Amino acid sequence: MNWLTEHKLPLGHWMEILVDWLTSNASGFFDLISLSLEWVIMSLIALFQWFNPAVPIVATMALAWFLHRSVALVGFVLASMLLIINLGYWNEMIETFVLVVTATGICILLGVPLGIYAGHNPKVYSFLRPVLDLMQTVPTFVYLIPTLVVFGLGVVPGLISTIIFAIAAPIRLTYLGIRKVPEELIEAGKAFGATPMQLLFKVELPAAMSSIMAGVTQCIMLSLSMVVIAALVGADGLGKPVVRALNTVNISQGFEAGIVIVLVAIILDRIFKAPGKEEA
Repeated sequence: MNWLTEHKLPLGHWMEILVDWLTSNASGFFDLISLSLEWVIMSLIALFQWFNPAVPIVATMALAWFLHRSVALVGFVLASMLLIINLGYWNEMIETFVLVVTATGICILLGVPLGIYAGHNPKVYSFLRPVLDLMQTVPTFVYLIPTLVVFGLGVVPGLISTIIFAIAAPIRLTYLGIRKVPEELIEAGKAFGATPMQLLFKVELPAAMSSIMAGVTQCIMLSLSMVVIAALVGADGLGKPVVRALNTVNISQGFEAGIVIVLVAIILDRIFKAPGKEEA
């Protein structure tokens, strides 16, 4: 087998050439993307931090009540946010929240239409499936190398890596929801003279909404799982105290930051879970 190892395919070298070419020939484009995304994220962080903490707390409680009519959920939201303030991680929580919401929003804007298109074109999904498998199985640290080179140190490479890692969930589950719409509903819509757009918005999307919302909640959880990874390339938020605690073997700081991440994950998961769905 020596001949096989002696004739190694230069896959890594090819990727390095591609990244170098992009850096040399499209640096202005990537700088524009980096500055735009950084401005959006920093503006949202400044806006949320400008408010008194009581405002986002009351708004989150009102949203939880509006969507689920659950006193227990509203009480959990209040207790969790008061605990976050008590532990001194309010600003870091806001930074993480903005990063997760931005990444999730971009994933939904790109992933849901792509999942709908793939649901109507199975050949497209047969091409997308290995790409999605690759995006979800490649170690997340590998994403950071090219994104760090292309976009530089800061919040943007962490955001881009998060999007690459999390976007597969809304694509897959939107595709699954569209493909599982009962044929009888589609035939009934056609019998009433519905156009393709009317079929999509009045028949297919309502029938697939539970699957789409499952993709959204999975996307949120995957984005939160990247918080610590993003902190390694300069992203602010709850990942920074975790990394700092790891470097200094500070058990108390690491435990407190981890608890806050868990609370944020539970709040977002419970609020954006499809209304009326049984709690697991």
